Amino acid sequence: MALVVVAGCTGSPSASPGPTPERPSAGASPSERTTPAPAPAPSPTSTPTPTPTPTPTRAASNVPMTRLAPGENPPQFVIFSFDGAGWHDRWTEFREAAAQVNARFTGFLTGIYLLTDDHRDAYTGPGHPTGKASVSFGGDAATVTTLVGDLNAAWMEGHEIGTHYNGHFCADNPPGGASWSTADWNSELDQFFGFWNGWQQIDGLQGTPPLAIPASEVKGGRTPCLEGSWDQIAPAWAAHGLTYDSSIPGSGIAWPRQEYGVWEFRMQTTSSPSLGSVMAMDYNFWYKFNKAQNQPERAPEIRAAVLDTYRHMYDAAFTGNRAPVLVANHFNQWSGNAFNPAAKDFMLETCGKPETICATYQDVIAWMNLQDPAVLAELQARPAVY
Repeated sequence: MALVVVAGCTGSPSASPGPTPERPSAGASPSERTTPAPAPAPSPTSTPTPTPTPTPTRAASNVPMTRLAPGENPPQFVIFSFDGAGWHDRWTEFREAAAQVNARFTGFLTGIYLLTDDHRDAYTGPGHPTGKASVSFGGDAATVTTLVGDLNAAWMEGHEIGTHYNGHFCADNPPGGASWSTADWNSELDQFFGFWNGWQQIDGLQGTPPLAIPASEVKGGRTPCLEGSWDQIAPAWAAHGLTYDSSIPGSGIAWPRQEYGVWEFRMQTTSSPSLGSVMAMDYNFWYKFNKAQNQPERAPEIRAAVLDTYRHMYDAAFTGNRAPVLVANHFNQWSGNAFNPAAKDFMLETCGKPETICATYQDVIAWMNLQDPAVLAELQARPAVY
């Protein structure tokens, strides 16, 4: 809490009279008594009009919203995303990196990070006891308010916030998303948006700065563990105004299409020179490298292998079908912090390249919606690259 200093007086103003005027000496003649000239009337002054503080505006998109001519190559889009999105140091690190190369990225927020530990009972995961989750809640009040500040700052800089849902229930803690019904997914999203809009009241933090991002700006997400029965979750997406998803496993690097009523950015697979055939996500890289064993001493090896994989994906797409490359991560420090540094290295070396734009999902969708349908269809018909 900032210390507020109020300047002012203590006690009452002095009541002692001013000095007694000196009387003229008795020997002075009237002509010798100088009558002081009247003081000039003060010139009128106007009260200055205060300059209004400009209202902060969100940074503009970094994607040129122009149509391609037939046969013209699209930009090489790269979409960085981070599941969970609840770690202050990582928000700071990636915002600073993005600012250096005019990049934008997406944070998929775990909704219960907006709940302090003391108010975990505000959440009930489908099929689970109240107040339980497979990941932690938001911590103390200071941690939650810091997170809200990070979200606000990131959004104002042009980054995007989506949903990673809430309790992170997967097959290892059933019932997980793979077995949830439409009603379950509706409950999960109802609660996510309830936390978004009501976290201050739930946590008893009404005096703190609000989450300034309209809930309507949340347009997509990624399910925990990429789980879900898509015909069951699709009605919940529609009911909550979501327009894209990035959860369904795909094959290769290909242009997104509309599936289940939304733009589906399928999770990509690649033929990594360092790791072989692998789904392009940090945890999958870790599992491929050493079965996800915690070996901090090998962090430099892992970092190099992951960066090599990202470079391969970019080169395959840039020289091939120009499909958006998905860099799917978590804010983490797994195995000696091997993975986030590789993503940052790739961001810094790639996002400033010619014909390359590191953008958010929503901005890429806006660009695709702008294209001539025949031109977009040609892009989508291009074979996947690996």
